[in-house]
Amino acid sequence: MSAYVAEKEIQILYADTDMMGVIYHGSYKWLELGRMQLIEDIGYDYLKMEREGYLAPVHNVNITYAKSLKYGDRAFVRTWIEENTGVRTIYGFEIVNGDGEVCTHGTTTLIVVKKVDGEFQPVIFKRVFPEWHAKYEEIKVKK
Repeated sequence: MSAYVAEKEIQILYADTDMMGVIYHGSYKWLELGRMQLIEDIGYDYLKMEREGYLAPVHNVNITYAKSLKYGDRAFVRTWIEENTGVRTIYGFEIVNGDGEVCTHGTTTLIVVKKVDGEFQPVIFKRVFPEWHAKYEEIKVKK
């Protein structure tokens, strides 16, 4: 993979754990941290997108838990653009522990919508944000 990969350290809190002492699956808000880090790294601003009336909801999540993370572990989320169709963006991610072992990996698929008459209407990302789309094309995984 020669794509750009953003990396963000995650602070694992005790509140993120379950009764077994491992990170509860619902705590994987870190995927959003990874996406936000990638967007910031390449010079774009999700909040600016929202101020312009657009949102990017998660359409699909594919996640595999390969190794447990526990309270006190160091962890990092790595995020890249797996696919960018112009309508939807698929972000690849992995969460690694302090030893570099992949603990969690998968993809999240997001689409861009605009609220029109109280309803969310999908829009074509590459038409609404052509420069952003072009940057994603530049940094995405080359297949």
